[in-house]
Formats: sequence, C-alpha cells, structure tokens
Amino acid sequence: MPTERRLYIGPRLRRLRRDLGLTQADMASDLDVSASYVALLERNNRPLTADLLLRLAQTYSVDVATLAGTGAADEAARLQAILKDPIFADITPAALEVADVATNYPGVTEAFLRLYTTYQEEQLALADRGAETRAAGEVAGPEASDPVAESRRFLAARRNSFPGLDDTAERFARTIAEQGGALEYLKIRHDLRVRRLPSNVMVGSMRRLDRHRREVLLDDALDAASQAFQLALQLAYLEMGAEIDAVLADGGFASESGERLTRRALASYAAAAILMPYSAFARAAEARRYDVEALGRQFGASFEQTAHRLTTLQKPGQERVPFFFIRVDPAGNVSKRLDGAGFPFARHGGGCPLWSVHQVFRTPREIVTQWLELPDGQRFFSIARTVTAGGGSFGAPRVERAIALGCAAEHAGRLIYTQDRDGQGSEAATPIGVTCRLCQRTECAARSEPPIGRQILPDDIRRTSLPFGFSDS
Repeated sequence: MPTERRLYIGPRLRRLRRDLGLTQADMASDLDVSASYVALLERNNRPLTADLLLRLAQTYSVDVATLAGTGAADEAARLQAILKDPIFADITPAALEVADVATNYPGVTEAFLRLYTTYQEEQLALADRGAETRAAGEVAGPEASDPVAESRRFLAARRNSFPGLDDTAERFARTIAEQGGALEYLKIRHDLRVRRLPSNVMVGSMRRLDRHRREVLLDDALDAASQAFQLALQLAYLEMGAEIDAVLADGGFASESGERLTRRALASYAAAAILMPYSAFARAAEARRYDVEALGRQFGASFEQTAHRLTTLQKPGQERVPFFFIRVDPAGNVSKRLDGAGFPFARHGGGCPLWSVHQVFRTPREIVTQWLELPDGQRFFSIARTVTAGGGSFGAPRVERAIALGCAAEHAGRLIYTQDRDGQGSEAATPIGVTCRLCQRTECAARSEPPIGRQILPDDIRRTSLPFGFSDS
C-alpha cells in the first residue's frame, strides 16, 4: 500500500494568513483547530492533512493547487532558467537550493522574478536609447517614447513566453471543444452568432463585434486559417481580458500607444494558444521535428501563425527549441520581431542583405534554409519563406512579406530541415552582420555603410572593388 505524501506548506500558509489579515487565533477559529496547531503548521513542525487542506480551500476560496504548492515547481523552473543568465555566471546554486527557495519563500521568489524582468527591460531600453543617440549623433537625453520599441522590449524581456496565458488558453480550448467548437461556444456562452460578409460590406474590417445585433462579423474573403484566428482572437478579448491585463500590469509603459500595441500582441498570443494549445502543440512540434507546414495543417493554422507560435515554447520545465522570428517587407522594413533564441537583431537601421530572408522574394512560397555566422563566431540555422496577406478575390490588395525562423546551431539537428544535411552546423555558413554599422567585416561587397570606429581611406590614387576601403589603424 503506497505511503501518503506528507505536505508541509508553512511559508505559504503564513503568507495566506497575513494576506487575509488574520491572526493565528483567527485562522484557528475559522478552521476549528487550536492556535498552537496553526503555529506548528506554519513552522513546518506538522504536515498538513488532506482534510485541513480542503477546509482551507473552502473557507478562504483559494485553489487547492495553490495551497498544495504545485505551482512551486513552475516558479523553481523559472528561477533556474534566470540563474543561467551570464550576470550570475559565478554563482551556481544547486537545483535543490532553488527548489527550497521557491517552495519556502514564494514572496521572495516572486519579488526576484519581477526584479529580473524589470532589469531585462531596462537593459533593452538602454540599448535602444544608445542606438538612437548614435544614429542621430546627439548627446543622450530625454526623447519621445517609441511605442513599437516599448512593445518589443516588453516581449523580449519575457522571451515572448507567457505561461499564465498558455495555461488559461489550454483550459479554455478544452471547454470550447466540449461545446462543439468556437461557433457553438460563442452562441451558448455569449449569445453571439457568426456571420461572414463580403469585403465591401465590411468596409475595411476583417472582424467586427456588433453588440447591438449580437453578431461577430467576418470578411468572407479571409482564408480558413485567418477566420479561425480572428474568432479565437475575439474569444480571447471576451474571455481572457483579465489575464491579459494582469500581464500588462507587470510592465511600465511610457505611452498609451505602447501599452495598446502590447495588449494587442498579448491577445494574439492568447488566440494562438487557443488554436494551438501548449501541451499538444509542443508534443506535435517534437514529433514532426518542427516541420512548420505540417504543424500548420495539423492545427489548421497558416505558415506564419505556426512559425510565430514556435517562438513561444519556452514554458519553464517544458521548454522546446528556442526560436527567433522576423518579418520584413520587400523594402527591408521590419514589421514583427520576436526573440526566444538570443539572436542579436539590429535594433535600428537595416539588417544584413546576405541573410536569405531578404532574398526569398525571388522564390515565392519556397522554403530557403541557411547557416548563418555572426562576426563573434555565433552560428544559427535559419529557414525563410514569403507569406501573403490580403487578397481573397480578384483585384483585392495583397501584401507580400518574408519571414525567417531560426535557432542556435546547437539545436538545428532537431529540425527536419537538417535531416539530409550536417545538423551540427559544421557546413559552410554565410557570414552576416547584425547591421552594417556594427559589422567589422571589411571585405563585404554588400556593405552599405562603414562600421563604427573604422577610418575610411581616400580613393585619390586607388579605388578598391569594395564599397569602402579602411585604414588598418
């Protein structure tokens, strides 16, 4: 007969009591036990019984899992991941120490996680301000806030991973499936029916919630994947607004536009998590070796939606291959950038023209693979392909963009795209730079600007075949 697991929750019980503003005698009276017994529980001198655990949950309307500490493992995993940051390189706490802190000092753990996230945001903000200052040739000082940069900093500091939204969306997806799908759920839960209308009736809208007529209106020119995503997005706004706002509250936004852009990004994250629930999607990603097209067909999502979702699989304790993602237009403008792999994106200015993401417009819809090597020796593996937005009828405007999805060379062997190649990254790689101003590869014929700190040679007597000649000094 298996032995019963002893449950010690002293610090969590003490924190709960203090949060409720109760004395030990007050809690003892509520639970019909002695004050001395509550004191023993809080000092971990006595284990919590199953009966008392249920009484606590019922008396104070708290989740049993929260009291039992099943969330401590997640917190410990997050803490362990953060402690791998180079700033803590000389500190190597044992896994048991980290678990002890997360279990016995949940308040300290939460404070540390918040502080680290704020630190990450500030580091990214400093990098942005420094780049803006160098580009303008000005002395650093107060400048107008950039809402796009604000939103990108918020997502980058959290590696575009929001486990709380994933957990809620996963439960929500099960409920929707039990009700017979999104259409039935909207009807039963919100008394809303879905109508598809021609583009000229929608007047520029892909989706609109008509509360007066109790309808969700969709442009009938949208393909199946886009319609499914728009319905999931509407459901995320209707059902997960509180969870999204709770994540937003963790960020300090200097502008209302920055906060709104981030809220939109989080709602899209939640919608993708509803369509591609974390556990099922993560398992399928491993089984299909991160085949973007095959995963998209399995979950009824587009190539871009699937690639985007792959960047979010960093839930503590359930991490998969860390990816970075970028979307550019034919002019090189970046309209989306997500990093879960430590790729040093150009924060300002253009990217490197040698990266295939800028060349796939010549081969529409074809996946192009490429090994990349940065000036510091870091190697990455990238796939790039064009995607199309809009269209759906003759004469309807279309927007062609290119997206790239990549990972560090050490993970490339897990991808189907390297199955007939050397998955260890020993193949010849394309030498690229982050951006010309930060790339010291002087022999690059594709260079558009000289790198910072290099003296340009005059061409009075000799003109090289390269865009610039540089002094060795």
